[in-house]
Amino acid sequence: MRRYVKYVLQRPYYQIKDLYGPKITDSDGALLDEHDSFYITTKSLLVLFQIMGIMPIMRVPREAKTTKRTTYDWISKATLWAYLVWGLECIIVVKVGRERLTNFQQSSYKRFDEIIYNIIFLSILIPHFLLPIASWRHGPQVAIFKNMWTHYQLKYLKITGTPIIFPNLYYLTWGLCVFSWGLSFTVVLSQHYLQDDFELWHSFAYYHIIAMLDGFCSLWYINCNAFSTASHGLATNLHKALEADYPALKLAQYRHLWVDLSHMMQQLGRAYSNMYGIYCMVIFFTTTISLYGALTEILEHGLSYKEMGLFVIVGYCMTLLFIICNEAYHASRKVGLEFQVRLLNVNLGAIDRSTQREVEMFLVAIAKNPPIMNLDGFTNINRELFTANISFMSTYLIVLMQFKLTLLRQSARRALRTIVSAVFSTNATMIDDDEDDDDDDEE
Repeated sequence: MRRYVKYVLQRPYYQIKDLYGPKITDSDGALLDEHDSFYITTKSLLVLFQIMGIMPIMRVPREAKTTKRTTYDWISKATLWAYLVWGLECIIVVKVGRERLTNFQQSSYKRFDEIIYNIIFLSILIPHFLLPIASWRHGPQVAIFKNMWTHYQLKYLKITGTPIIFPNLYYLTWGLCVFSWGLSFTVVLSQHYLQDDFELWHSFAYYHIIAMLDGFCSLWYINCNAFSTASHGLATNLHKALEADYPALKLAQYRHLWVDLSHMMQQLGRAYSNMYGIYCMVIFFTTTISLYGALTEILEHGLSYKEMGLFVIVGYCMTLLFIICNEAYHASRKVGLEFQVRLLNVNLGAIDRSTQREVEMFLVAIAKNPPIMNLDGFTNINRELFTANISFMSTYLIVLMQFKLTLLRQSARRALRTIVSAVFSTNATMIDDDEDDDDDDEE
């Protein structure tokens, strides 16, 4: 690294500060807004999150001379609105939760499988109460992530000369906003019609929670799609860097653009670490219990509407988890491995020594800054997480099924003892009656 800096300082045509690209100052506020196509195309989801009180971040006015275009404040208008919405939602959620809890406490005389249903729908209510801790508390980190995207697009434009274009992302975001609520109504109402004890007024406690889970899944999908698009654009422009007047400088600037993109991927996991961590745990718990309840009911009574409702929950939860893990895998692959392959395919014999050194340093930067979706050190989001969840669920499901079979064996033993006792009691009664008849005959 020291030899490289020494080499750069010896070059007459650029300085070391040029490696990081044009500097963005407070006077670029309007320019940042103008070229922030990611915010413009995904604004609908941000507004939906503000209306629902999920993430009350705000955009500064266009005339504000600051590089921080997205802000978060605990007493802003958006945050105060979030307090109000969350408080009103708490009324119905607490009422439904108390009824579910009462049924759970008063169901000691019922079968274990019937108690399970209350646990499932209680677990789905948990994300609502954890929203202030899991989402609002990380508002400043989310604002940092949004500002990183804003700065990156302007820096990308100044270095490459071309803007980042997100094709169809505007309509995709709008579609996902509508689809999130449509899917919420579909899933919740299906439980009302398929579950006997799921009353219609209970559904009002679940609509916004399911829509929130759908919204976070949509947010993850959109960000992963944007990372892939930015990486593809940067890789496509590599040939321009190699054909430029000073290819070593241009390649160094591209390297810093790539490192910024990798840091943004890490910041995404850091900003939403608690929310997606709770998200994965609720999915894991709900899916395991729902699958257990469905299988045991099928073994005892066959397939019915109740089991179909539980399978809807299982399919819904597993689909959300698969989308999150799969999109993270594709984004990491496109930003990391596929970009690395493009660099390895560069013909080193056709470029000068300084450019060769930049290619080598680019490859080292990719190896040292892997584009990994990590939830603030808790876990990596990739396909391995999905398969690990399936493995863990299978293990716990086997344990629960063994517990169920033990209960069935105990019930069978009790029934057998009852039958045997009844038989012996009947025989004893018949013998006593015969003896009484003999006595009467002798008399």
